[in-house]
Amino acid sequence: MQADIYWLSLAIWVPVLAGLGVMATGGDRNAHLARPLALAGALLGLAVTVPLYTGFDVGTAEMQFVEFVPWIERFNINYHLGVDGISVIFILLNSFVTVLVVLAGWEVIRTRVSQYLAAFLIMSGLMNGVFASLDAILFYVFFEANLIPMYLVIGVWGGPNRVYAAIKFFLYTLLGSLLFLVALIYLYNHAGGSFAIVDFWRLPLSMTAQVLLFFAFFAAFSVKVPMWPVHTWLPDAHVEAPTGGSAVLAAIMLKLGAYGFIRFSLPILPDASAALSGFMIALSLVAVAYIGLVALVQADMKKLIAYSSIAHMGFVTLGFFMFNDGRLIPIAVEGALVQMISHGFVSAALFLCVGVMYDRMHSRMIDDYGGVVNTMPKFAALMMLFAMANAGLPGTSGFVGEFMVIMGAVSHSFWVAFVAATTLVFGAAYTLWMYKRVIFGDVANRHVAELADANRRELLVLGLLAAAVLGMGVYPKPFTDVMHSSVDALARHVAVSKL
Repeated sequence: MQADIYWLSLAIWVPVLAGLGVMATGGDRNAHLARPLALAGALLGLAVTVPLYTGFDVGTAEMQFVEFVPWIERFNINYHLGVDGISVIFILLNSFVTVLVVLAGWEVIRTRVSQYLAAFLIMSGLMNGVFASLDAILFYVFFEANLIPMYLVIGVWGGPNRVYAAIKFFLYTLLGSLLFLVALIYLYNHAGGSFAIVDFWRLPLSMTAQVLLFFAFFAAFSVKVPMWPVHTWLPDAHVEAPTGGSAVLAAIMLKLGAYGFIRFSLPILPDASAALSGFMIALSLVAVAYIGLVALVQADMKKLIAYSSIAHMGFVTLGFFMFNDGRLIPIAVEGALVQMISHGFVSAALFLCVGVMYDRMHSRMIDDYGGVVNTMPKFAALMMLFAMANAGLPGTSGFVGEFMVIMGAVSHSFWVAFVAATTLVFGAAYTLWMYKRVIFGDVANRHVAELADANRRELLVLGLLAAAVLGMGVYPKPFTDVMHSSVDALARHVAVSKL
């Protein structure tokens, strides 16, 4: 469906231009201008994504809101945008989280305020570009460009070891992407000089070529997810990043790698994806089970939530590579997509909760807290909801995706489903144990006794996320209806390609 109004371009460039405008306000003496301008830019960026959902035709798997402008004609590289049911929701999620992050940093960030807020707005536009790109080089440009603002957010506003964490984050993600670029050039030559992602889906590739390309894609996307064993950059990045950086990193940036698997690996390399599904399932189960145990022993709240993110993203890759008799299992793929959206809400909320406490106590260590409910009852109630969602409690968004993936896993293998289900046990163990030690009990020390409950701004941010978590948990239909046709079409495409 060709776009009448260029909503996708607006979703990309409105936040980018707003970020540049915020940056132009200058130094901290104009922070009183930068903050409302950034909020207005984030709200406008969210507003222009709403028509993508309200005008979306859920009955077709075709790309919608398509835009096409020649860019580098010599190499047939085009500014080619479009969304299907898989990508459209992530654009809304990204724009929604950006508004919350701007609000969350309203009073907390005191230095280089305009640059901090501008980095998130620009990053929001660039990540929308990843989800909207239908040209492989355009995808690659957006995929790599969003590393720069996140690198700066960690390196400038992060903790004591921020430079180490920022460089580690940048090198891990950049090095994996170099093989991705080589793979794109190979596909370009085999597609008759086209970088259109949809053209790549139709290529008849030999099994050897598919396997080599699969590992090239795997190098780029597994680091971004991140999958075990290339996950070690994530806890360091989360611990050192400011609260807003951790929220965006967990809620959106990790999804770029998982999105790459479903946009490139599965449709372009169906035979290799089916043949190597056991390999992907094994790595995913390690993330679900082993990393869940690692999270249990963490003393730092942000590090615990970071390891929790790795375990939950393991559920996503598990769902994507679940085959039965050589056919992709649609309910597992849908469950993985739902899990991605839910994790975006829940992980952002948990990191913002830690940020609320850190702003008051300047500590992330679990042992420094205890009895917070006595002084911060409203905050404790909201954090309880997010802890339950992280543990997969029915009625919250955390349950829906995990339940769908486990249902798909049962038709693949009972033992795979059994191991995958351990995440419900481990997730409850590390999340509720952390919550108990931090929130419940007697007031642990005078610092906790002096805490003030969440203010109106913090309650607004956490309240919006609570509404999203409960709404998706109770009534996930608006999310699953949008993706259903696209997931079914993907499953048919992978099955037909294998025949």
